[in-house]
Amino acid sequence: MKTSGNTILITGGGSGIGEALAHRFHDAGNTVIVAGRRLDALQKACADRENMHAITLDVESAEGVADFAKRLLADHPTLNVLINNAGIMRFETLDRSRDLADAEATITTNLLGPIRLIDALIDHLTQQQDAAIVNVTSGLAFVPMVATPTYNATKAAIHSYTVAMRHVLKDKVEVIELAPPAVQTGLTPGQENRPGYQPLDEFADEVITLFRQQPTPPEILVERVGFLRRAEAEGRFDETLVQLNEFAAKARGE
Repeated sequence: MKTSGNTILITGGGSGIGEALAHRFHDAGNTVIVAGRRLDALQKACADRENMHAITLDVESAEGVADFAKRLLADHPTLNVLINNAGIMRFETLDRSRDLADAEATITTNLLGPIRLIDALIDHLTQQQDAAIVNVTSGLAFVPMVATPTYNATKAAIHSYTVAMRHVLKDKVEVIELAPPAVQTGLTPGQENRPGYQPLDEFADEVITLFRQQPTPPEILVERVGFLRRAEAEGRFDETLVQLNEFAAKARGE
């Protein structure tokens, strides 16, 4: 993937990882569109940045995604890179019956949202030069955090979906997976300063360095996430599962 001269859409671009990557790609010489639910957050992310634009998007609605795609392409016909970053993480309990609203919202946002948006844009992207799709998954796609079971499952599903897409779109659209470790963002309450999580700027700087490699790796993996991504292949999955969940519980003060 080329790292300058693109027109890039980043969902969830008003905060956290999405905003940090939007700024770095913009600094590298790209036109960047950030999308999300809250226009105020998107506009703040774009403040004082020429060629950075905000468009509202509700990924929970199939009709909303279709309408968004029409508005997006009408205003930005040179779009050639899609970064599916928007996502939510909810803590859940599995040992008793519960309201499934959190699980259903997580599936809609984290799994159906990217699938719907890819579908809405794929005919356009396959006609563009230097086209790329970047799906943001998680280290938890490979070793789950037991307190967030549906989140883990959606990220594992997007990992599998990305592998399939990469095969089908070979020589048409470059397909890249970005799997973050635990990063200090607002994804869950208190996470911005959670001990042991990777600082956001450090993570984003490392990611951009990896994107600049030629050829671009099919998986963008910062150093901290390697122990999760390779756990099963290296025969230490069970041990890593215990270590991960002990660390996460301690970091949350449990």
